[in-house]
Amino acid sequence: MTDSFAALGARRNLREEITQTLRAAVISGELRPGVVYSAPSLAAQFGVSATPVREAMLDLAGEGLVDSVRNKGFRVTSVSEKDLDDLSELRALIEVPTVRRITAAGVAPAVLASLRPLASTIEEAAEAGDLIRHVTADMEFHLRLLGLAGNAHLVETVRSLRARSRIYGLRRLADRGELVPSAHEHAELLDLIAAGDADGAERLMDRHIRHVRGIWAE
Repeated sequence: MTDSFAALGARRNLREEITQTLRAAVISGELRPGVVYSAPSLAAQFGVSATPVREAMLDLAGEGLVDSVRNKGFRVTSVSEKDLDDLSELRALIEVPTVRRITAAGVAPAVLASLRPLASTIEEAAEAGDLIRHVTADMEFHLRLLGLAGNAHLVETVRSLRARSRIYGLRRLADRGELVPSAHEHAELLDLIAAGDADGAERLMDRHIRHVRGIWAE
């Protein structure tokens, strides 16, 4: 029985890892809208069986990131410019004041220190042009930061908003070496929070979201 539970846990972990990677691939545009991808072909890239990939794609279908195409696979959904504007607006309405509130309340140095490796990973991935790693670390950073507000519903709302966004301009910026400055804003944000600069953290968070919207769907 123990072995069975261990196997189930391993499968779930694999599925979660694949889901996370595929989600980042959709957000970053590595998996393109309108294109149909088969589970077996994606599984071959992961070096796994088609089952966990198919399960992961079904998870993404539940998030509205892909549509199931009978007997063919999954088609990445398209997002309109209006949708991207609306998502960006909602993110700003939620994240900007929340970051200000977190900063004003104060954050323990040890907590901020635990976020710095993620900020470094975001920059390293930007320098290497590893968009999937960049998006994955970026998502984790922001959700963990917002989690300091103590509102799980807020975090899940932002998770959904970020997952439904697209940042197709990342590849162009990475190829031109222009992604690092945006990536460095995460370390700057932590510095402002550490200094208790609520006004500065609020301004940076607002600028960061506006900057990201500027490279969405390019």
